[in-house]
Formats: sequence, C-alpha cells, structure tokens
Amino acid sequence: MHISAKADYAMRALLELAREPARPLTCEAVASSQQIPFRFLKSVVGELRKAGLVRSQRGCEGGYWLGRPADEITLLDVARAVDGELITLRGESLAGLDYPGPASGLPGVWRQVEADAAAILGGTTLAALLPAPAEAGAGAGLSGKGAA
Repeated sequence: MHISAKADYAMRALLELAREPARPLTCEAVASSQQIPFRFLKSVVGELRKAGLVRSQRGCEGGYWLGRPADEITLLDVARAVDGELITLRGESLAGLDYPGPASGLPGVWRQVEADAAAILGGTTLAALLPAPAEAGAGAGLSGKGAA
C-alpha cells in the first residue's frame, strides 16, 4: 500500500487550518508548522481549493481557511481531491481488473482492500482527529471517528 506525499501533506495542512478555523493561515505558516516543503504545499493547496476544501483571500489579511466545517470533511474527501482514485494497480483503476485462471480471485481482494480503506477514511473527519482542548499537545489518532 502507498499513501502519497500529496495526500499526507493535504491532510496535515487541512488539520492545521481546522485547528483555528476563525483566522486564515498562510501557506508559509502551515508549511513551517507541519514541516512540509513550501513549494509542494502551495501546489497541494491549489488542488484543495479547486475541490472546495479550502478557500482563500489575498492581501495582508489573507490566507487560507477550510472550505467547509471540519466535521464535514473526511479523509476520503481529501485523498480523492489530490490523488483521484484511492487505490490503483500500476496506475490503473481496479474497476475493470480481471485475471485468468488461478489468479481470478485476486482482483476481488484488491477491490475489498479499497472498499475497506474508503470506509475508514470516509468515516474519519478532520474534526475527529483534532485534539480535545485539554489535550492540545497530543494527537487523537484513529480512535476518534466522525460522521461522514
């Protein structure tokens, strides 16, 4: 399995924006806070903006905000916004995958892996991953599930 740097950076950037939704953050601030290469983050944020997951404003009061509330953005939304297909095999969709003979059952396994991953990511919102106010320094992990 492979999680792209794009998807990882996108999720980390959105979590940074979700932490303080009332004020905009610059790409520089997010990149610095999350230790993400600025140029790469800039292109990722552009894709998130096109998908409606972030909104932006120019100027000295500008920056980036979430495009929707954190409890309405799932990790699946983010992964699909930046990578398209959740899981591919050699760059191709799993939808039409078919093998002959004894390997004929394998495509079903790959599709089940994709379905299970989509269920986990689709059931986990940004809000569910944010630390509770009392735990400001600790991450919540996968234990906090949000409604999709």
